[in-house]
Amino acid sequence: MDARMNVFGNPVGSKVWKHIIAANQAIVESTLPAATQELVKIRASQINGCAGCLDMHTKEAAAAGESAVRLHLVAAWREATVFTEAERAALELTEQGTRLADAAGGVSDEVWANAAKHFDEDQLAALISQIAIINAFNRGNVIIQQPAGNYRVGMLG
Repeated sequence: MDARMNVFGNPVGSKVWKHIIAANQAIVESTLPAATQELVKIRASQINGCAGCLDMHTKEAAAAGESAVRLHLVAAWREATVFTEAERAALELTEQGTRLADAAGGVSDEVWANAAKHFDEDQLAALISQIAIINAFNRGNVIIQQPAGNYRVGMLG
């Protein structure tokens, strides 16, 4: 199976996606915990059905020391006891921020307030940005049908 298009082989696509990748670097350099960043990317990718992002981020998280138990339980985080309260707040914000069309009001005040209890303003900015950026990657990969399974840790940077 091949992707419908190689966006990095196209001048316009390459320019756009390189800017999005560069924006993600600010999140990597932030104080938002790396584990939280990966959990957010995995949960949004599960919701959006992005196999390419799931392949990448589960492997990157495992290589960074994330346990198999936590990785397997991201989809059922509400019933799992392996996530911190801060991670749970980030996962709830991720779900509401990813499923905007499913909720007339978008992200609820309660979910926002809960996230704000666990993260400072810079971390919240990074968290919001992470949710937006992974959703952009998910949508791009789903549209072009980016295949999954062959990702190797570190291969994209």
